[in-house]
Amino acid sequence: MAGAKSHDYHILPPDPFPIMGAFSALLMAAGAIMWMHSALYGGFVFVAGTLCVLGVMAGWWGRVIREANAGDHTPVVGLHLRYGMILFIASEVMFFVGWFWAWFDFSLFPSTVDAVGGVWPPKGLTVINPFAFPLLNTLILLCSGTTITWAHHALLHGDRKGMIQGLWCTIILGLIFSCVQAYEYYHAPFAFKGLNYGAAFFMATGFHGFHVLVGTIFLIVNLVRAYKGAFTPKQHFGFEAAAWYWHFVDVVWLFLFISIYVWGGWGAQLAG
Repeated sequence: MAGAKSHDYHILPPDPFPIMGAFSALLMAAGAIMWMHSALYGGFVFVAGTLCVLGVMAGWWGRVIREANAGDHTPVVGLHLRYGMILFIASEVMFFVGWFWAWFDFSLFPSTVDAVGGVWPPKGLTVINPFAFPLLNTLILLCSGTTITWAHHALLHGDRKGMIQGLWCTIILGLIFSCVQAYEYYHAPFAFKGLNYGAAFFMATGFHGFHVLVGTIFLIVNLVRAYKGAFTPKQHFGFEAAAWYWHFVDVVWLFLFISIYVWGGWGAQLAG
């Protein structure tokens, strides 16, 4: 039959989202640069670009969900989607490698940085007690890793109620983590600017906190889809991708806790 589909691939029709996404990202980046340089309307351009990016993300991923519901995600397409998610997480790993590199460069070679007085942590600096709120947040994230695994196993065994309960627990734990970290930042005994320790600390842990917020939104979307009857034991890539991302966030935090909070502040005066 002419025009009949004889393969397992999903051929995408022409779509405006890629070009819209590119220009939206350009607008957001230009606005951020203008805003940081106190240019006229810089903040407005940045907000407009951010809203455009969010709109493209919602529309594009919404279309991917509709394609999945229509049966376009065959086993071959699903496999390639998994490859894409793996590569995305690998790129995120390298993103954090940069911040860890900066931290260890400052801490292992403090004699090359006059501002820290040749020692690390810098002389006279009071650091956050790693066994107070950071340890609490570590336990919270470890618990969230078990709840998302519970939800995944429940889904694989057709237990939709267990999946929803596991998602709820993971989302709540993620929100608690973000609140605790915000409180910790507010009471931090050092500032972001003016010191390599503060800049490296807030950039590394702050970007992780941003990833926790993204992961929480990812899980909330999956929770809404679960209530609408999405996901089956054999087809649930959206859920699987969110679970992979959340486990990635957990592992990064363990490295942050050990290298930055515990090892990186060793020997300094502790806050509180």
